[in-house]
Amino acid sequence: MYDLSAKFNTFYREHVVLPGDEQSNLRDKADLNINRLKTGLKEYNAENKTSYSVIETCVQGSVAMHTVVQNDNNDYDIDVAVVFDADILKDKGPRAARNIVADALRRKTTEFNTEPEVKTGCVRVKYADGYHIDFAVYRRSTVNGAYIYEHAGVEWQERDLTGITDWFNERNNETEKKLRRVVRLSKMFCKSRAKWRMPSGLIQTVIIDEKLVDSYPRNDELFYYTMKSVVARLSSSTEVAAPVDNGRALVTRQSDTQRMINWKTRLESKLADLDVLFASDCTEQDAIAAWAGFFNHSYWSDQITKEATTKSFVVKSAYNDTEEFIEDLYPVNLLYDLKISCTVRGDGFREKPLFMFLTYLKTFLPHHFKVFCSIQSTTTPQPYDILWKVRNVGPAAERRNDIRGQICNRGPSITENTLFYGNHYIECYIIKNGMCVARSRVNIPIGR
Repeated sequence: MYDLSAKFNTFYREHVVLPGDEQSNLRDKADLNINRLKTGLKEYNAENKTSYSVIETCVQGSVAMHTVVQNDNNDYDIDVAVVFDADILKDKGPRAARNIVADALRRKTTEFNTEPEVKTGCVRVKYADGYHIDFAVYRRSTVNGAYIYEHAGVEWQERDLTGITDWFNERNNETEKKLRRVVRLSKMFCKSRAKWRMPSGLIQTVIIDEKLVDSYPRNDELFYYTMKSVVARLSSSTEVAAPVDNGRALVTRQSDTQRMINWKTRLESKLADLDVLFASDCTEQDAIAAWAGFFNHSYWSDQITKEATTKSFVVKSAYNDTEEFIEDLYPVNLLYDLKISCTVRGDGFREKPLFMFLTYLKTFLPHHFKVFCSIQSTTTPQPYDILWKVRNVGPAAERRNDIRGQICNRGPSITENTLFYGNHYIECYIIKNGMCVARSRVNIPIGR
């Protein structure tokens, strides 16, 4: 793998890791709103002749685990647990407990643009500049001299208040801090496109811990091979169990499952852009362009100099990320089989199946050949629509600002030309009753 570790480490240190002063700012915001809640509860009690009070607080999530990453939109999520005495709450249900917290906060957050929002698992307070604080509500009781904590979700559910943080810190230490590095980089990738809908940081953390390939000392290799392992894991299962709390399920809704699928498909696509890092003739500019395509961050595009890697073109500082994903356009439920026929013709060769050309020409197609793709067979009953995606992969496509990747209705067959090198591919989708019910893919590797 091309060694770009010096620039990769600079990117991680200066553009991924949240600076210490910003981390302190997040904790200050948590403390400020905890005090607002406590003050609001006093007013609530005086008005309703009650005696509710917060007996314990705990910062949780990414702030507690120090896995928050830099975000140009300041969309920082601060998780705070607020604990009430179960004897004082008495028979209050979880929804009622969250409503009490929301009522108390409303009294002291009148300057906010939006009122505190009661969600299924928390009460959310949003700042105008993008920050939001999620108050997770707990009740605490004592059983045989030990505290028992229950979270106010759909129902009261026993939880370890600091269990996730304690687990993470232990695992991070066991991996010599590699776990935290990869989690931060993964979260940076997942937030790299505004329209993407990806899994929560906790889910990413649990999966990365499960599949961490920690035998690589270089951060770029550590991250790359772990992400390859994550794709394989997600291809076999999208279920995730918490490492504490008796292994409670973390993927419980269809939207959660869809986010897992999104993570897999985006990783698969963008990891393909990194194939050039393993080419024997990979240049530094090729490597920079590949990581620019992966992270979509200005740091990488700024590294691309105006000196071309060949004399035939000028290196561009950025490209338009035009790729679309079928999951963003239609629900995906692959009920039927689909096979694509792919033939190639050009430069004195008669038209033959793609695999025959690749066997004869030793893996890669030459430039200026024609590629013909059509549906060979499908078990999908008529009627249905056929969509195609043509994706140009690699630094040549990025320099030309021609990665394509749009999903279009082009009929039952398409014709493409082999114009420049890269491990390109074509995907076909069958849409029936507003759903993607079959998909297939053919790889089109083009040599230099």
